[in-house]
Amino acid sequence: MNFTVEQLTATTKTNAQALETLTTNAYAGFEKLVELNLATSKAVLGDAFSQFQAVLGAKDAQQVFALQSSLLQPAAEKSLAYGRHVYAIATESSADFSQAVEAKLAQAQDAFSGVVENLAKNAPAGTESAVAAFKTAMSASQQAIESAKGSAKKAAEMAEANFTNLTNQAVKVASSAAKKR
Repeated sequence: MNFTVEQLTATTKTNAQALETLTTNAYAGFEKLVELNLATSKAVLGDAFSQFQAVLGAKDAQQVFALQSSLLQPAAEKSLAYGRHVYAIATESSADFSQAVEAKLAQAQDAFSGVVENLAKNAPAGTESAVAAFKTAMSASQQAIESAKGSAKKAAEMAEANFTNLTNQAVKVASSAAKKR
């Protein structure tokens, strides 16, 4: 199979467009993370000054302690919300990247299968068993890749479920700790 200049140019152009898309998506994820961090730091700074003013206005140590206790649950909830946002941004960016890579892998597998079929058609007489063995090995490797992708998706789903469960438990613990004080 001979490649022409047009095929090489088309392949290069397609790959450049894929790279541009991946880079754009990565940059969008980075922008979201920067925006989240700026908003969070602004909110934390505002909360800190409000808390400082409230503590300065307290009449005695018990009132200071009560103020600090009342801030525990909101601070824990804000911290968990921040973690959820970071996780969501990372998950979204990862999903975009995974989709693009899976699409490129599928194209590469199709192209490679076409090359193998072309070689099989043009194989010299007497090499049929070698070609069949190669096709079997290629099929087995593709099945192994599909199995690994399925396992990775299940692991990601399990990790997300565990993260959600831990977040909910942390909110419950923070709520009960704030109520006890």
